[in-house]
Amino acid sequence: MIVPRGAHGARAASPVLLLLLGAITIAPVLLLSLRAVASAWHYPEILPTQGEADTVLLALRSPALWGALGRSLALAAATGVIGTAFGFVAGRALVGAPRGVRQVATAAAFLPVVAPPIALGVGIQVLAIRAGVGGSVTGVLLAHVVPAAGYLTLYFLGVLSAYDLSMEEGARTLGASGRQTFMRITVPALKARWLEALTLGALVSWGQLALTLLVGGGAVETLPVALLSFVRAGDDRLAAAAAIVLSLPPALAFGVIQRGARQTGASA
Repeated sequence: MIVPRGAHGARAASPVLLLLLGAITIAPVLLLSLRAVASAWHYPEILPTQGEADTVLLALRSPALWGALGRSLALAAATGVIGTAFGFVAGRALVGAPRGVRQVATAAAFLPVVAPPIALGVGIQVLAIRAGVGGSVTGVLLAHVVPAAGYLTLYFLGVLSAYDLSMEEGARTLGASGRQTFMRITVPALKARWLEALTLGALVSWGQLALTLLVGGGAVETLPVALLSFVRAGDDRLAAAAAIVLSLPPALAFGVIQRGARQTGASA
């Protein structure tokens, strides 16, 4: 077997590139962890001179941090559920729609995904104020649902385009009702996809800052908003702790999506 010239060099460079990528990924987390532990870290010191593990516990005991965390979790969960329901219904309708209608609707669903959050937020802010939900959790939830619904519509459009409808047609032929078909055929067949959609919808809400500030008007404090306020107040230790907490759910969600992808590949 003839090995192409340069193949050995590429194989030798792969471990180095992986180590470099790992270092770039882990370095910010390590710096945040050090800052959360350190009670003092003055310029131009490379490492903190004072650090205690108890300072992390003190930071995590902040009522503002826990209140913002609980609010973010509730908004993310509600956004995931509502966005998944809307995305599935819209995706199901678009799969059977004429090509022209599907293209226009897909472009409309794609718009809130790619639009700058500040531009999208200004439009949603006007609607929220006119609807009387500006500066409330309800208004922020509706603002989060807009990009999540667009993203999940595109997601389910791809999923359902490859979905075999013959199973549902067979169940309906045998006398199953629409509800029975959905609960016994559609839901089990798309079990992994439901979990992925809920996770993706929750992630869209989890990191929202611009939409939360514009629609919430500063009255709805989520974890990203609290993190920004900690940074502005100069509390680097609490800001570092909040940043670490903010990064944990996306890491867990990535594991959930990867596990679902492996299961789908294995079943295929």
